[in-house]
Amino acid sequence: MQGELLAAVAGIIGLVIGIVIGVGVAGPFFRTRAERLEPRPYPEGSPLPPGIAEVLSALPSSAVVLDSGDKVLRASSAARAFGIVRGEELVIGELLTLARKVRRDGVIRETDIEVAVRKFGPDATSFAVRVAPLGGTGLVLVLAEDQTEHRRVEAVRRDFVANISHELKTPVGALSLLAETVQDASDDPEMVRRFTERMQTEASRLTAVIQDLITLSRIQGAEPISEPAPVDLESVVEEAIDALGMLAEANGIELVGSGAEGLTVLGDEAMLGTALRNLIANAVAYSPKDTRVAISVGVSRSSVDVSVADQGIGIPQQDLERIFERFYRVDAARSRATGGTGLGLAIVKHIMTHHRGEVTVWSKEGSGSTFTLRLPRPESREFDSTRNDKHQETAK
Repeated sequence: MQGELLAAVAGIIGLVIGIVIGVGVAGPFFRTRAERLEPRPYPEGSPLPPGIAEVLSALPSSAVVLDSGDKVLRASSAARAFGIVRGEELVIGELLTLARKVRRDGVIRETDIEVAVRKFGPDATSFAVRVAPLGGTGLVLVLAEDQTEHRRVEAVRRDFVANISHELKTPVGALSLLAETVQDASDDPEMVRRFTERMQTEASRLTAVIQDLITLSRIQGAEPISEPAPVDLESVVEEAIDALGMLAEANGIELVGSGAEGLTVLGDEAMLGTALRNLIANAVAYSPKDTRVAISVGVSRSSVDVSVADQGIGIPQQDLERIFERFYRVDAARSRATGGTGLGLAIVKHIMTHHRGEVTVWSKEGSGSTFTLRLPRPESREFDSTRNDKHQETAK
């Protein structure tokens, strides 16, 4: 009897020990599952989990990581440069509110915002924003992609469609109306003569727009000139002056060329002639009578510069950055009165791109404008060094 009692007690002790050991072994497993189901908030001020910093550094967007207390754990240099983050704070209230909502419900959110950035002046910078939780740690990732240039291009595209529609519709409509008028005035030779002259003017305007569109389309998608040929600048300048001499004389403008003697560049002679003629035509169109348009050529250490300077009305400062856009006009009424298509400067810009050069402009309202075609200088063996030194001394 006593033996049976001892055996029963030993069995109970063994059962208790088994339960204790079982709980000790299973406890971490159940605790781990609980942590998976209900993750603990990421401790404030702790470093980022391994790997996240490397991923953020590779992102092109402005990236910000917030901890559970809205403090910035990591911010890219772009986020600080754009003024999204200052110190350890996300300073855009709209983004902070969005981050808190994402942390609360774990739902990824996207939005567009406008941020006034000091270095860009009064204009705002547009961002496409995406806010997402990082796992279940309480960390929130804010990605902001600068959309300013994309939206500017879209605006230019919309303007182009609207402008080309107007530029084509206006002369076509005028031709249709003039044709009806001529038909009604068939018994009046003088009226017929007057209206047919107008028809010729509108037809010429339509032809100019179409020709410029063809030229722009041809050069816009082309690659830079792979095998440029030597181009005599003196010949290009003389031909451009001859081509526009009658127009300048009719407007009371004197064309003067200087500095191109003996200079050669590498490129496409026809394209360079087109670019220079467009600049001279603009200068003549926007200059008052009894003034001068000067075409000068100079040489620097790295480039050959062809400048067209006028004494015209000048260009407002706010328009200087947009004048090379297709159909952009500073004075739309005057441009149409002078017969311009609004494509000339866009063509010039693309021609210079193909020559691996650039076109620059200096202008002041009431003081005229100077447009400069800056072409890469050929290798020294292509130049007469004595001639170049003389140009540099003259420039000084």
